[in-house]
Amino acid sequence: MEFTAIATIAALIVSIILHEMAHGYMADWLGDPTARLQGRLSPNPLVHIDPLGSVVIPALLLFSNAGILFGWAKPVPYNPYNLRDQKWGEAMVAAAGPAVNLALALLFGMMIRFSEVLSLNSAFIELSSYIVYINILLAFFNMIPIPPLDGSKIIQPFLPFTLQIKYRSFVHAFERWGLIGTFIFIFIFINIFWAPFSKLVFGVFSLLTGLNGL
Repeated sequence: MEFTAIATIAALIVSIILHEMAHGYMADWLGDPTARLQGRLSPNPLVHIDPLGSVVIPALLLFSNAGILFGWAKPVPYNPYNLRDQKWGEAMVAAAGPAVNLALALLFGMMIRFSEVLSLNSAFIELSSYIVYINILLAFFNMIPIPPLDGSKIIQPFLPFTLQIKYRSFVHAFERWGLIGTFIFIFIFINIFWAPFSKLVFGVFSLLTGLNGL
């Protein structure tokens, strides 16, 4: 249990760090060097880890058998006004994080699928299954269109102009609540939406890995 717990938290930390780095690399590619100049494109976990979101919250959820696991790293800073593409730039930066998580889920899912051909041992397969699950969860959760999640940036350029204005007003109002608003959303999500969301995550997990569960 101890090895599994430690390995799961380590996989979560690495996954959320790669998620944030992807935001920074996409912003840099689109013309904004803010993350690069602040050293946030580094794989060094110390520049990305948020003590509460990357360690304390995941550990409490895991060791308390809460049935849900999530976390976050320090958000990568970027200046949207520096992006070359002013219409789609923010959405592309936001989508880069979930895209990396889905790519990791697909990679390790295929390794599990072909584990016999690759001669992978059971310990690696078990760890890989947690990596797949965590990255599907991170990708799908972050695409929910509620600030500060990535989905709130991804959805905006797809909306008609009048709805974009109203949605941006909603985002600004929500962001004023800060961390309190985030925890309220998480509480509501866990108690109301977690069951169907979990079914979706495990459905995609089974599709990628061929496994019925963790």
